[in-house]
Amino acid sequence: MSLFSRRGFLKTTGSVVAAGFCTPHLIRSVRAESPNDRLQAAFVGTGPMGRGNSADFADVCDLAAICDLDEDYGLGPAMRNNRINRSNPDTYSDYRRILDRKDIDIVGIATPDHWHTKIAVEVLMAGKHVFCEKPLTLTVEEGTLIRDAVKKTGKVFQVGTMQRSMKLFQTAVLIVQKGHLGKIKRVICHIDGGLTCPPIPAAPVPATLDWNIWQGQAPEAEYIATTDILEPFNCPKNTRGHHEFRWFYDYAGGKFTDWGAHHVDIALWALRQDGFGQGPHKLTPVIAEHPVPMKDGCPTVHDQYQTATKFQIDCQMDDDVILEVASHSPHGNGIFFEGSRGNMHVSRGRIKGHVYENEKVQDTFTEEDYVAVYQGKNLESDNVMIAHKRNMLTCIREGGLPVSDVFSNVQGINLCHIACIATRLERELTWDPQTERFVSDDEANAFLAREQRKGFEIPKV
Repeated sequence: MSLFSRRGFLKTTGSVVAAGFCTPHLIRSVRAESPNDRLQAAFVGTGPMGRGNSADFADVCDLAAICDLDEDYGLGPAMRNNRINRSNPDTYSDYRRILDRKDIDIVGIATPDHWHTKIAVEVLMAGKHVFCEKPLTLTVEEGTLIRDAVKKTGKVFQVGTMQRSMKLFQTAVLIVQKGHLGKIKRVICHIDGGLTCPPIPAAPVPATLDWNIWQGQAPEAEYIATTDILEPFNCPKNTRGHHEFRWFYDYAGGKFTDWGAHHVDIALWALRQDGFGQGPHKLTPVIAEHPVPMKDGCPTVHDQYQTATKFQIDCQMDDDVILEVASHSPHGNGIFFEGSRGNMHVSRGRIKGHVYENEKVQDTFTEEDYVAVYQGKNLESDNVMIAHKRNMLTCIREGGLPVSDVFSNVQGINLCHIACIATRLERELTWDPQTERFVSDDEANAFLAREQRKGFEIPKV
């Protein structure tokens, strides 16, 4: 495949539309419709995570198209992936061309976090199903927009929190829900701390990257990057752009929305606190440290990583349960449940605790127990990444909610967002889970939404 250079493309098209997007262009000819009844998928964002997801969809669907703003970082490596290129997908630099395709049923999204909601809502409005990588949203307001769009369109929406498809975490959830730990007193979600870096110098924007579009709804900022390459991701080691974006508040929430999107989700699932109107009532920052000076909850330095490096937020839940979101704990990365009858720690790879290791209560769980906990749709694979996609396909064909549905996921990521806000403001906050607002706190409520740059607004349905 011959990929156009950005310079060549601009020479060919000659203009940029008012919304800030390059004129849509198709790098390859449009693919013919598949003669069989397999679902047609496309993927937007083909960095490392997007390439893995695209390859998985190529195994379970017909992968009709892929899209990325950057040829060197995204499209080129994707088309050199044997699992992807065997599908001979069409390649685009503008995701809106995928929305126009009537033959595409599913659109996957693995862009930087601040693009997730806009693309997801537009995909739903175009009548297509959505697979979106975590974290689902950038703000609490975005969660409302996505919930409304899913309700209105009735499309299947699977979030990429694949821990829900892992039997290990399902087992941990069943242990808690069946009362084997007794009454839960405290849950610790150990999600690790953010990174630090020295000041990052201004740098030329790579010729293959449209920096204006990459920034999307975020405020315009100077491109900064070092010459050191972060392997195996093939991008600058320190930058506001590819891969390292999550350490800047314009684009993400640091570890709160990285590992927090996984572990907080599982904790709320186990506690049966992942429904609308549920969640914490009070958030107390015990530890709140940032790598740069903060003023009124906002970083004052913009050429270094900004997100919190060390934190502990105690979230007061119903039934006197404390859910602690922490960068560090004695237990290590994972979720620690403290109960009146025993304790348990679950992480990727193992469950540790007396009821699991010695009593082996998991041996009493039936297949029906597992089916019920993941909402009744067969996961159909020992490969968790494939199982997560197949679970979505089953819901498209049969109806029902996927294992990582939008509604429960919004509850989890909202808790991550408001814990992050408490950390940024370094003070106790009172939260109303019914209205999804902080109580009598205009300063804190101002962080629930972001001003969206002109031309990149998220549509409301």
